[in-house]
Amino acid sequence: MQLINAHIKAGIWQGDLVGMGETAPDLRITHLGKALQDIAMTYETANDVWQITVPIPSDLINDGVQTFVVSDGFGKALGSFAIICGEPLSDDLRAEISLLRGELELLQKAFRKHCAET
Repeated sequence: MQLINAHIKAGIWQGDLVGMGETAPDLRITHLGKALQDIAMTYETANDVWQITVPIPSDLINDGVQTFVVSDGFGKALGSFAIICGEPLSDDLRAEISLLRGELELLQKAFRKHCAET
C-alpha cells in the first residue's frame, strides 16, 4: 500500500491509495490521536486506485503546526499531512530548530564518548 498524489483543496484532503486491489482499505486519519470522521473512499478500476477524501474540520485549524496521520487498520503510518498557519509560526519553527540542534549536539557528544571508550 502506498499513498500518492496527496493534496488539500478547499478544506478537503485528497489522496490516492495504490496497491490494495479491489479490497476496500481500512484507513484512519487522526489528529492528536482523535480520528477524523466522514472519510470517503472511491475505487477507480481503470487505474486500480482508491481515491480517499476527508474534510478537515474547521475547529482543528489553529495557529502553529497541525499534523494529521494517515494509517492502516493495523496502525502502520502510510503518510501524513500538516497545516501550518498563524503569526507565531516563525518563532515556533526557530525554537524547534534550536531544540533539535541542542539534542543533536548531545547525541554527538554521547556517540563520540562511546566510540572513544570502545
